[in-house]
Amino acid sequence: MMKTVPAKTVYLEMLEPPEQVAAAPIEGVEVIWSKRPEIEFYRTLYDLVGRDWHWLERTRMTDGELSAIIHDDLVEFHVLYVNGEPAGFCELDCRTQNQVQVMYFGLAPRFIGQGLGKYFLNWVARKAWSKEPQRVWLHTCDMDHQAALPNYKKAGFVVFDEKTIDHVIA
Repeated sequence: MMKTVPAKTVYLEMLEPPEQVAAAPIEGVEVIWSKRPEIEFYRTLYDLVGRDWHWLERTRMTDGELSAIIHDDLVEFHVLYVNGEPAGFCELDCRTQNQVQVMYFGLAPRFIGQGLGKYFLNWVARKAWSKEPQRVWLHTCDMDHQAALPNYKKAGFVVFDEKTIDHVIA
């Protein structure tokens, strides 16, 4: 049986590229584009990053449904590594003309609080803008990490809508 809870969902957009480039806060940081990630690798990172925040949408998909999304040429999966260990990931969805949606963005729990979020979000925004969209957007909700919304705003994203939506948590 699925359990749902209402959560305030905040939609944010960026209408121009960030001016500043954030430097990696620690040594050994790199971001690698995983062009056609193995389903199991994707699921493992999705669970690692999203488990505490009730990310369930992709866990309920069949391998075929998930593959159709993450192996689409207009969807990019980038993995943040610290000294060779996966520390987070982002998924950029370019399937809508003139916009890029940051579909997923997050860090593995043990890498939160080290300044990596600011660095990685800046990297993600710059990567999204390299596609030359008219806007880059994302959404978050109040079930996300408490620093998520403030970090998105500090990175240059601006709120354009808010809604209360029922989220599946179990």
